[in-house]
Amino acid sequence: MDTSTAPSYEGCRFPAEIIAHCVWLYFRFCLSFRDVQEMMLERGVEVSHEGIRQWTLKFGSDYARGLRRGGRGFGDTWHLDEVFCRINGELVYLWRAVDQDGETLDILVQKRRNARAAKRFLRKLLKGLRYVPRAMVTDKLSSYSAAREELLPGIEHRRGGRLNNRAENSHQPTRERERRMRRFKSMPHAQRFLSVHAAVSNHFRPCRQRLQQDGREGFLAEREGFEPSIRFKAV
Repeated sequence: MDTSTAPSYEGCRFPAEIIAHCVWLYFRFCLSFRDVQEMMLERGVEVSHEGIRQWTLKFGSDYARGLRRGGRGFGDTWHLDEVFCRINGELVYLWRAVDQDGETLDILVQKRRNARAAKRFLRKLLKGLRYVPRAMVTDKLSSYSAAREELLPGIEHRRGGRLNNRAENSHQPTRERERRMRRFKSMPHAQRFLSVHAAVSNHFRPCRQRLQQDGREGFLAEREGFEPSIRFKAV
């Protein structure tokens, strides 16, 4: 790993392993900050829930970038979908893209679901992933067609029916966390949390259809044994 991009733990009272473990617990499982605090106390580590919150803000994005750099790569079929969220009484839309294996490609929180919003999301995908898919699968929202014609005119576009169940089902973990957190506090808060949550989920939740039964335990053991610089290590 490039040490110039590694997170800095200067000034932290706790070692990197404990910080990384707390951040991993929060983003990997449906837990609150106080839940993580209790779990660490049971392990003999006394840390406040506010300290854990500060760690997720400071180190969460760094860990997510490290996980994305070491990822397995994504598929050539993009499934796009949008779902509404209510933040501070305002209706906003969570745009999500996954590949054919259910790996989350990217997330973008926006106030609209029109053609302009769809184009912005596609540009973000293309800039971040740096490759063009073979096919794109969406629902019947016309905004996707307008964005595809301008930005990805040469790819196949499939629409309607149950073709996009892959993307629609990918919203379920987000809904669970939204309820556990008693809704997101703001659009930046939702964007920041969901971006890290997606990277952690991609890494620690293997696509079952791509693993043999006897290989699943080895895969999970490998993922659990990360160094704290970019991965998460148990205390």
